Amino acid sequence: MNTRHVKLDAAGQILLSRERSLLMQQHAEECYPEEACGGLLGRVEDGGVQVVRVVPLSNQRKAERHRRYLIGPDDVLDLERRAAEANLQVLGYYHSHPDAPAEPSRFDHAHAWPWYIYVIVGVRDGEAGEARAFRLSNDRQQFDPVKIEGYGR
Repeated sequence: MNTRHVKLDAAGQILLSRERSLLMQQHAEECYPEEACGGLLGRVEDGGVQVVRVVPLSNQRKAERHRRYLIGPDDVLDLERRAAEANLQVLGYYHSHPDAPAEPSRFDHAHAWPWYIYVIVGVRDGEAGEARAFRLSNDRQQFDPVKIEGYGR
């Protein structure tokens, strides 16, 4: 299993190509009005991270799928395996917020890990819009924003 954790300095950013951002947006729109979710594989480079692969996953949540998601343990292990085979690491995860802002919820805060980056895609009336990235502080007290470079249609 890939156990390296993402380390970002205060000026950290996530580099996300147009193609990869479109994949996240399309996945979020396809899953609407339920939450979409997926993994982000890539590399850490000079205080920022470069997303090399976006891996759409199935929301395993049984209830409240319009405002909750669950990535199952088999999917987590598969992401780790894919990352290791490609000499990448799991940088974090993305999910959508249907008809809600691209801001971490209390649920997101309660279930996040400090070493991952979380990208949230806001979806209004079935159309993906703003995406924002966050990393939970090491003391788990707050989400710190992470700048996204390259996001957009």
